Amino acid sequence: MLFEVKDLTLGYEKENVIENISFTVEDKDFIVVVGKNGAGKSTLIKGILGLIKPKSGKILFDKSLKRNFIGYMPQETKVSPSFPASVYEIVLSGRINKMGFRPFYNKEDKKKADEALKILNIVEIKNKSFCDLSGGQRQKVLLARSLCATEKLLILDEPSNNLDQTSREEFYLLLMKLNKEYGITIIMISHDSDLDKILGTKILRIKDKGYEFEDVVEE
Repeated sequence: MLFEVKDLTLGYEKENVIENISFTVEDKDFIVVVGKNGAGKSTLIKGILGLIKPKSGKILFDKSLKRNFIGYMPQETKVSPSFPASVYEIVLSGRINKMGFRPFYNKEDKKKADEALKILNIVEIKNKSFCDLSGGQRQKVLLARSLCATEKLLILDEPSNNLDQTSREEFYLLLMKLNKEYGITIIMISHDSDLDKILGTKILRIKDKGYEFEDVVEE
């Protein structure tokens, strides 16, 4: 077990967005989180990341997983397309949370960045400027940055929203590779309610009056 969500209620001020939700995330799970807009998908992720405090309930982490070592790819990227940085610099920045008080990247940080570039097949663009990349390439770079931050868990908030169909399919294949070949646990929010038919090992459906958490049936 990586972590357990137990009777969790989350919200803002007097409004509850999610109430009494419970589920367990196991090592190597690939969980697709679906639900209509406003159902509380992003709120749940903020709770897991510690960005908002529970109104009630708990999130219990295994001692092998530190919260600040979770790889997170938000819905809205904080890297501007016009930011004057290379692909390699952006990927390497995923190591910042692991640096502690060190002022410079060390050999291990650079090794992890190189590994992420290789895994996601973007070594050939490592010296390119981020602003010169296509939408699909940018998402791969941001995924590589998230991968640099973790060896266990990636959380993605609707990462394929602005991709065309070809880029979306390629991105999903990369996620499956990370999960099946490298053992990375993935939690991904999606607006596509049918995604569980082709992707993931478990599905979490958040509804107005509750939720469903179940294994994906392989057809």
